[in-house]
Amino acid sequence: MRKFVTVAAVLGILMAGSVALAGKVGSDCKYKGKKLWGKVQIVKSFPDLKVQVVSSFPDLKVEKVSSFPDKCGKWKIVSSFPDLKVQIVTSFPDIKIKYVSSFPGV
Repeated sequence: MRKFVTVAAVLGILMAGSVALAGKVGSDCKYKGKKLWGKVQIVKSFPDLKVQVVSSFPDLKVEKVSSFPDKCGKWKIVSSFPDLKVQIVTSFPDIKIKYVSSFPGV
């Protein structure tokens, strides 16, 4: 019985730690089923996602690219036919992003 309690305590600590470290963006680079790469349109209303641009502690590092937005965090900014519509906000974002010139992603 003592061994069971010890194992249960260790598992509880590990699970609590993983929840605390988990960000808003999943390891599959999706937020609520929306992929966070591809063609992105910046809109003023009716977004798929509200983002706040920050300089530290982002949920996602974003690299603006002109071609091949095929990996996590690579965004090609377009004016039509987007994969994702984003509204830039200053408060109450769904996720926080930081623009980078290399190493995009979670």
